[in-house]
Amino acid sequence: MDPIDLIVSPKWLIPVVPKEICLQNHSLVVNQNRIIDILPTDAISSRYETTKHIKLDNHALIPGLINAHTHASMSLMRGLADDKALMDWLNNYIWPAEQKWVTPRFIEDGVELAIAEMLLSGTTCFNDMYFFPDVMARTADRLGIRAVTGLIVLDFPTPWASNADEYLEKGMALFDDLRHVELVTATLAPHAPYTVSDDPLEKILMLSDELDLPVHIHLHETANEIEHSLVNYGKRPIARLQDLNLLGPNLLAVHLTQIEDEEIDMLAEHGVSAVHCPQSNMKLASGFCPLNKLLDKGMIVGIGTDGAASNNDLDMLDEMRTAALLAKAVSNNPQSLPAHQALEIATLGGARALGLAEVTGSLEVNKWADMTAIDLSHPSCQPLYDPISQVVYTASRQQVSDVWVAGNQLVENHQLTKIDIKDCLHRAAGWQQKINS
Repeated sequence: MDPIDLIVSPKWLIPVVPKEICLQNHSLVVNQNRIIDILPTDAISSRYETTKHIKLDNHALIPGLINAHTHASMSLMRGLADDKALMDWLNNYIWPAEQKWVTPRFIEDGVELAIAEMLLSGTTCFNDMYFFPDVMARTADRLGIRAVTGLIVLDFPTPWASNADEYLEKGMALFDDLRHVELVTATLAPHAPYTVSDDPLEKILMLSDELDLPVHIHLHETANEIEHSLVNYGKRPIARLQDLNLLGPNLLAVHLTQIEDEEIDMLAEHGVSAVHCPQSNMKLASGFCPLNKLLDKGMIVGIGTDGAASNNDLDMLDEMRTAALLAKAVSNNPQSLPAHQALEIATLGGARALGLAEVTGSLEVNKWADMTAIDLSHPSCQPLYDPISQVVYTASRQQVSDVWVAGNQLVENHQLTKIDIKDCLHRAAGWQQKINS
């Protein structure tokens, strides 16, 4: 028999690949942090031996959820300025608070709080866009979660940099530092078309092409963004990005609530990926992303929570369910985004959009063991006819019992293994007192 590191035996194993498959009484075998086998549980004893065999008799094991767009350290601004329109929210509340309070310590404490919340709700990878991306990257790596740090670019000064050239200079230095970090990768992250002018966008295109880096940008998020672009550039933002040659497989477009059919065709033709943030879009009244039209055109789509300041949580299970329900309402079709497809875009879709599909996003042999166990014995999940439907439509984050990233268990029986939650919450309370003073 082959000695291995870990065997996990759930009642239901939902690999996402192949599609719509739910394996009952199968086990997943992990060695050196990667999945090396998936086989019937009753065949394990003749094949493998291990000192760590975790039996989850009431659980579904799914790929770790991927939060494809967030601003992690904004968890410290959760509830700071609720029920505002986006530009009012940004101009009069969020940006002034950032200028006053955002420091490396703010980022580290906010990211740790966000990671604690995400892990406890089954997220194993997140794509971030915020200031001090170096601090975010170090914190994620220290805590063992998979992350993508956005090399933020803006035209105006912030606590991180004074102008677009400095943002890019610092971003490239961080990209070089991350070359040998296993769990943390990077995207180029121009904030939005209304905050980044043409010259920096042209430099971002050059770097993206040269380094094969994704470009992560808020795009067609609000009607105000479209109006700003028409006034200042004489064209809609997607047309502007097309003229700048930024539309392509490396572009990751977030929100897309204000988009016309011909623009969807254009994005699809160029291989652009999208990130859908339904709850944030609804809370800020930004509009509805026509998700089914994107999927029908073959676009790669992931799901993101956006930041906790505009959501107000980082709960990907809840975001996935909202995406599935909203897709039906927007399309007026109850067959839109069925449960298996919702789970796919919340896992493998995000991995594909971020260029990580070779290593995560599904439970397949040779991928990293990024996985989440959900206890389906709760009364809200009973009776159980279809485990995939129950994961999407009834399961809550309180039912997430165990989480692994690259084979390392970061949540064990509902408890964080690498984060001192009392200390984390104490620091968050300290920031609340400062910001609210």
